Amino acid sequence: MTATDSALTALSQGWCALSLLHGRIETHIERALQAGHELSVREYSLLDVLSRQHSGPGGHLRMHQVAESVVLSQSATTRLVSRLEDRGLLSRYLCDTDRRGIYTEVSAAGLELLAAARPTNDTALREALDEAARNPELALLVAAVRNTPAS
Repeated sequence: MTATDSALTALSQGWCALSLLHGRIETHIERALQAGHELSVREYSLLDVLSRQHSGPGGHLRMHQVAESVVLSQSATTRLVSRLEDRGLLSRYLCDTDRRGIYTEVSAAGLELLAAARPTNDTALREALDEAARNPELALLVAAVRNTPAS
């Protein structure tokens, strides 16, 4: 085995560990959010991203920005937004200056549900990280996640 092969193997193993950590965390949070609030991780993430936008002109996200923020395709994002809109948790409206532009914003009901779900999300995240930290293959990744500075 050459040095390049060893580096690629290590890189591949690191990627597998990161993927495993992500999957475990997402599954744990998904169960908690579904049980407590009838929200998926993606729905929670979308509400969270939109809630952080300021009010007023230009303060909300266009659909392509929403898709980028929650790491989904345009069509999957449209379906997700439609489901949340049907539940009264957000709304879409046309941009005043560009009729092709569609903005998405969280409704009062969406903000209320998000506020109720945030402690559930945070607790589930801590629990999942604590559990993963006990696995020697994941402990370094967990430490990196915990030491990531807030932006």
